[in-house]
Amino acid sequence: MTWLPRALIGPGLWAVGFALVYGLHGLGCALGWSTQEVAGMTLHRLAMVAAWVGTLLACVVVVMWLPGGPDPTRRLPRIGAWIGLGATIFTLLPLLVATSC
Repeated sequence: MTWLPRALIGPGLWAVGFALVYGLHGLGCALGWSTQEVAGMTLHRLAMVAAWVGTLLACVVVVMWLPGGPDPTRRLPRIGAWIGLGATIFTLLPLLVATSC
């Protein structure tokens, strides 16, 4: 695999996670998940947080999997993975405090 596709894995995971969480947001609001309680939180929030945590875990695995080193063809993919992880944390963190619908 060349360095450019590897550099896009992190941002790609962020994009998939972002789309999944906000797809679940729309679906959960439409289906009334925000009124159903599961494990001390609404089913709606639980589904979105589970998708977020799954995306975070995938990003961490990619960060650990990609080799580092001084060579730019190794360093840039790892930087891309860190960017994806940071973007996933930053853009989806409001799930923990914002109202769902």
